[in-house]
Amino acid sequence: MPRSTIIGVMGGGTASSHDLENAYQLGGLIAQNGWVLLNGGRRAGIMEASAKGAKSLGGLTVGILPGESRRGTSAFIDIPVLTGMGNARNCINVLSSDVVVACPGGAGTLSEIALALKSRRPVILLNFNTGNAFDAYREQGLLHHATTPEEVVELIKKLLTRDAL
Repeated sequence: MPRSTIIGVMGGGTASSHDLENAYQLGGLIAQNGWVLLNGGRRAGIMEASAKGAKSLGGLTVGILPGESRRGTSAFIDIPVLTGMGNARNCINVLSSDVVVACPGGAGTLSEIALALKSRRPVILLNFNTGNAFDAYREQGLLHHATTPEEVVELIKKLLTRDAL
């Protein structure tokens, strides 16, 4: 049985309606392509929207949760992983993902981007401006930008082919 491709979707626990709609659409596109969606698993923001989008089209969702209980877990998460690690769970999020998609968020999302890049995981920023902090990774072909969920999926396909993940 071939290994499943895991796409990590990271982003803020609070987000604009536009960013939530993008996350929902992205989740659906991930499911349509037969990929597994992995996120922070909580019932909030980008996590909830992307998982809901994936589930709306029959996708499989994994949530890497910060605590030791399922309280606050999104109803759209199939496999909740309880870590008891708080923010340290960000390492699990990115190391378990073949490609990381970062939607707008705060310090937690920035830490996931940094961890992913340092671990040589490709990152796609969906309407998320991180300034020039990660320019060296852009030059190395690890950091990419997209403005629509459809553009994200096209980039993922190119990255999966290029890196033969």
